[in-house]
Amino acid sequence: MIKGFVDSNIDVAGSGIKKTSLKVNEGKIAEIGQGEGIRVPANLIVVPGLIDEHIHGSNGCDVMDAKVSSLDTIRRSITQDGVTSFCPTTMTMDKAHILAALKVIHEEAQAEDRDGARILGAHLEGPFISPTFKGAQKAEDIRPCDVSLMKEFVQACPEVKEMTFAYEQNGGDLLSYLLSKGIVASIGHSDCPPALLKEGVGKGIRCVTHTYNAQRRFTHRDVGVVGIALLDDRLRCELICDLIHVAPDAVKLLYKCKGQERLILITDSMEGKHLPEGRYALGGQDVIVKDGAARLEDGTLAGSVLTLNKAVKNAKDTLGISLVQAIDLASKNPAENLGLGNEIGSIKKGYRADFTIIDESLNVYLTIRDGTIVYQKAAYPWID
Repeated sequence: MIKGFVDSNIDVAGSGIKKTSLKVNEGKIAEIGQGEGIRVPANLIVVPGLIDEHIHGSNGCDVMDAKVSSLDTIRRSITQDGVTSFCPTTMTMDKAHILAALKVIHEEAQAEDRDGARILGAHLEGPFISPTFKGAQKAEDIRPCDVSLMKEFVQACPEVKEMTFAYEQNGGDLLSYLLSKGIVASIGHSDCPPALLKEGVGKGIRCVTHTYNAQRRFTHRDVGVVGIALLDDRLRCELICDLIHVAPDAVKLLYKCKGQERLILITDSMEGKHLPEGRYALGGQDVIVKDGAARLEDGTLAGSVLTLNKAVKNAKDTLGISLVQAIDLASKNPAENLGLGNEIGSIKKGYRADFTIIDESLNVYLTIRDGTIVYQKAAYPWID
């Protein structure tokens, strides 16, 4: 357990990066302006721990393995990317597979003593999606929105934080149920007509899953899901910023429309992350990882091998924004989206002591969760 930082460059909420100190007590930030413990070198910066609200796997393991060992591998491996919290994300598979995965997520979400990144709760991606925009999801397991089945999912994992669904698939009752449970309702893998989506947003849809990808396209006569995502300020938008899923100009357009507060960087990563190119799996489907992309045999993009610190760097460089602004897209903004903005995602007094120590190029040197070091790039004399 670290005691804090002394005279270090720290990204303090509302103040930007400044040389200051902070004290950690019982896993939380006790004071800012005074502290003891680590003195971070002048070329490194203490920033909030990153949060990945949409991730399927890493380092050879998939959330749908439904194994404690797989989640443990994922939670440990992503700390090298600066991630301190994440939402294990399920896929469109049969009911038994989804329930099994959710039960393991529930079990692990309760385990505060585990090493690695914190599990915030599940993100369900499907099975209530559109066959037209299924992406890398299995067509045979897609079904219309079903409140009774959703209740079974929540019973298996009360910590469900977010639900990706196609509102046009009889989603009205499901949306009401999600809102009653405090679950973020996110439109995704959807062919929803604009007028109907406007209705859904009016009733409480508040997020767009991996914007631009696997959703009704924009045209000048039908703006689709993409157009409503760009237009409606009530919607926060996820983005896979690997510059493969979305072109740089589309990233700029999204940022111009949504602004600093409504864009959320995600990885949507699969088990091939942190591993060599080759054959892997995603939700029971074969995936080929080559040239930095993960694809099904037919060429369909199947998640990514993106790391979250790389996503932040890509956003910073593409948009020409400051390091602090770029970090917020993967820390403060997902925390706000998940209703956890008063606990994680920023360096503030009373918040959890979740930090990552980086250089200007977003290389990660140290990751700290609840005041405990969970990743260390190498042995450094400045670490007690």
